[in-house]
Amino acid sequence: MKDCNQCGKCCIKYGGGDLSATKEEIALWEIFNPDIFDYVKNNEIWFDPKTQEKLERCPFLEISPIASNNSAPKYTCSIYLDRPEDCRHYPSLVSEMIRDECEMIEAIDISKPRQAQLALDSIMKGSRPSITA
Repeated sequence: MKDCNQCGKCCIKYGGGDLSATKEEIALWEIFNPDIFDYVKNNEIWFDPKTQEKLERCPFLEISPIASNNSAPKYTCSIYLDRPEDCRHYPSLVSEMIRDECEMIEAIDISKPRQAQLALDSIMKGSRPSITA
């Protein structure tokens, strides 16, 4: 499994309505991060603060400046340390990564999914609760 190259596919795919935030996260944003809370409406995320319409994409996904003409854009999260749990826990399964065309996946990960899942679990151990069999 490759390191994340910040292609942004996961954030682009799920950032437009397929994410949720816990009531606790939203309450913390309201108190400590009003700039994030501005994008919450009726305990759902991401809404335009002015129009109150649902956004197609996470407002905190940013494109980094391209290093050269040949390089692909890299994406960053401007609220990375305060991002929703849904974001922190993704990806949880190698099958999700394959489905979502994650660029971390290599051919060997597809041919040896159990080994790939163990590698993914190791990579993600600090981001999500441990999975016990």
